[in-house]
Amino acid sequence: MRYWSFFLLFFACQCSPAFLQAQGPAPFLIVLGITQDGGYPQAGCKKSCCAQAWQKPSKQRTVSCVAWVDPVHRKFWLFDATPDMPAQIAFLASHYQAELAGIFITHAHMGHYSGLMHLGREALGAHKVPVFVLPRMHQFLTGQGPWSQLVALGNVELIQLQAGVPLQVADWFEVTPLIVPHRDEFSETAAFLIRGNHQSFAYLPDIDKWEKWDYPIEQLIRESNYCFLDGTFFDHRELPGRNMAEIPHPFIVESMARWENLPKEEKKKIHFIHLNHTNPLLQLRHPRTKMVLDAGFRIARQGAVFSDFTPTKKSLNPRSE
Repeated sequence: MRYWSFFLLFFACQCSPAFLQAQGPAPFLIVLGITQDGGYPQAGCKKSCCAQAWQKPSKQRTVSCVAWVDPVHRKFWLFDATPDMPAQIAFLASHYQAELAGIFITHAHMGHYSGLMHLGREALGAHKVPVFVLPRMHQFLTGQGPWSQLVALGNVELIQLQAGVPLQVADWFEVTPLIVPHRDEFSETAAFLIRGNHQSFAYLPDIDKWEKWDYPIEQLIRESNYCFLDGTFFDHRELPGRNMAEIPHPFIVESMARWENLPKEEKKKIHFIHLNHTNPLLQLRHPRTKMVLDAGFRIARQGAVFSDFTPTKKSLNPRSE
């Protein structure tokens, strides 16, 4: 049911010019999912935050992922392999007639790499799909089953990245991995700076806290045209009974306070992504959604397209759907 609702959501968005429309033949970035690893609604959740989504598939959202799409050469690269990867791949294949050309993995937490299982002999039986990873992630995939079987059978071809070193993926874009502090039980955690011919995009769905990073987040914002940044939890009250210190993320209220004095043009680059199922920003008409938008920030929306063409005033993502 979730996969079909994914398609319905995308098709429903076609009425908006900011969705599903690339600007001419230029490559573009598309948001394929916006939620934390468990998706929305989340397994076992019977609370009010998920009740409506269980009843109405059109309200369901898939796990955080963006893709770089080249409509001329009909290729796309995924940033993270999510549990919802089959639907995300199928959408790009059907709507843009594009084929999977590679996958960049941020880290070894459930929602960011487990979609690789669909490339194996039990499913797609893929042949040497390039999978771009940092060193510890490379060790994890080669040393742990069942992922090591993907390597042994040639379903994937691991390409090791070097932190801070740009990789020229094709003539029309390059990717730079940046290591960020996170709960690195099995691998390091990467953010990706994606540079096209004209625009740059930062994808950073997971980090512990901004102040723990030795790379100033404001610098990343300044250097990018669009930033998809960790917005997992709105505030500390979101998971009563859970020790939030065990699952650290920058609360959106903390991020907004930190960036309160950023220029207006910088604020509207920021799109909060990786929203937990309890996050009120998943509700378009929630007062806290309005609060974030009124403060000048953006919320990532599934299906939103950002084209790689020379920036103009009209190219900015609309304030809301």
